[in-house]
Amino acid sequence: MLKLLRTVDGPWCWSWKSLEATLRGTHFRAGAQMLAGGREPLTGSIRAPSRRQQHTAAAEPVEVDVKRLEEEHDGIVEVQMCRHKARNALGHVFVSQMRELVSTLSSDSSVRVVVFKSLVPKVFCAGADLKERALMTDSESDLFVHGLRSLMTQIALLPMPTIAAIDGVAVGGGLELALACDLRTAVYSAQMGLIETTRGLLPGAGGSQRLPRMVGITLAKELIFTGRCVGGQAALEMGLVNRAVEQNQTGDAAYREALSLATEIVPQAPIAVRMAKEAMNRGSEVDISSAMAIERMCYARVIPTQDRREGMAAFIEKRPPRYTGQ
Repeated sequence: MLKLLRTVDGPWCWSWKSLEATLRGTHFRAGAQMLAGGREPLTGSIRAPSRRQQHTAAAEPVEVDVKRLEEEHDGIVEVQMCRHKARNALGHVFVSQMRELVSTLSSDSSVRVVVFKSLVPKVFCAGADLKERALMTDSESDLFVHGLRSLMTQIALLPMPTIAAIDGVAVGGGLELALACDLRTAVYSAQMGLIETTRGLLPGAGGSQRLPRMVGITLAKELIFTGRCVGGQAALEMGLVNRAVEQNQTGDAAYREALSLATEIVPQAPIAVRMAKEAMNRGSEVDISSAMAIERMCYARVIPTQDRREGMAAFIEKRPPRYTGQ
């Protein structure tokens, strides 16, 4: 069994460098900076202006926007995909704007939950922009897909919970975007699939790795080999989505379900939720002994917080807790 960690300055202060050295070759490096305090996503707040304001005088259109909800939904941020003419296809401008937006959100501690939604009727994301791809050389295509893979990893590494609201078609890179989120809601009429083999390709933005981890390797192989699409009910039964509902008259039932789910998360202690996400994401990639060490490190981060003391006080006083994220 691996010898894990050494204690520093008391039983609850652990050395991330020791863990990273012990687990060399795993996926920890991407998240090490956050746990080690290299970039602290749990303090400070960035209130970015609307992308529509940023791009008012710009030549390129807004294809990805952000909306911060208020009042009873305070703490929830919507990432709105709005490339109407191309059904939210993953083109250069779309990917660039999404990357910029996700980078801003990653360091904003005021954000409790991020919901990815589409403003294009009956479509979540139609995947790669094949018209753009047809104009690329082989090396340009490879670099672009590498960038897509990097974007999906960037979404997966957001410190707060993320939810994809699938109110329509999510195929190829569109489903890979949804797979990069923590949770997914869908309508029964949605169509989801990794269809790349029908185009002479394979899922290249994380789908070949995330789908097997989600539904099991045997089922994932069947879906990827055949390029088959499934509806919301089948996706729910195989564990591809968390919730599935009937579509409503306004065409946003999956979004409404995602908002309901986000509203359940928002009242919980935000640092605890973020550390729980970190513990599960990192722990699922390694052996159980290493995973237990990761859990302990994440747990150590919540012990000195004001939110933990507030949670204990609220329980004793029999009142709802008032968490501040500190």
